[in-house]
Amino acid sequence: MIGKLKGFIDSYGEDYVILDASGVGYLVHCASRTLQALPRPGEAVTLSIETHVREDQIRLFGFLTDVEREWFRLLQTVQGVGAKVALSVLGTLKPAELASAIAMRDKAAISRAPGVGPKVAERIVTELKDKAPAYTSIDPAVIRLSGDVEERRAPQPVLDAVSALINLGYGQPQASAAIAAASRSAGEKADAPQLIRLGLKELAR
Repeated sequence: MIGKLKGFIDSYGEDYVILDASGVGYLVHCASRTLQALPRPGEAVTLSIETHVREDQIRLFGFLTDVEREWFRLLQTVQGVGAKVALSVLGTLKPAELASAIAMRDKAAISRAPGVGPKVAERIVTELKDKAPAYTSIDPAVIRLSGDVEERRAPQPVLDAVSALINLGYGQPQASAAIAAASRSAGEKADAPQLIRLGLKELAR
């Protein structure tokens, strides 16, 4: 199995690159964001490789970092997500952005990837939610609050404050993060108006 390739860019295709490694040209499929970040033909590059072996073919998928490759693997553990959809997601979101979207249950961000509908986005955030925090720097308290808001488990003033910010045009992940910070500074007894005021200050930073 090939885990890494080091060589020179030979040429580009629509969704792949030909990598010349010691005189052998490897066809490596890449996400659009990866292709845009690669150097010009003739220049050196190193790619982390995921090898898929099928009865009738061997396909190589290339990534700029091992973390991207790990996300490629993780995404494919989700029902209905194959290599094509996983590459589409990674072509739309950086690993940190994807981790944050999953942790905050931001299905809209994941749905921006071509070929990813609401049902698939829902499965991604649901099935990977316990793995995403390991890849993101978001405060765990914010992640917990976002989940509580999503499932209507949070205290009523918190739910009301998040709802008010959403009505003002903020996305639920941003609203949850702002109210989580407001709740930490104001304490458990804060009412909705106080949380809203503090939440707006957080968003204005």
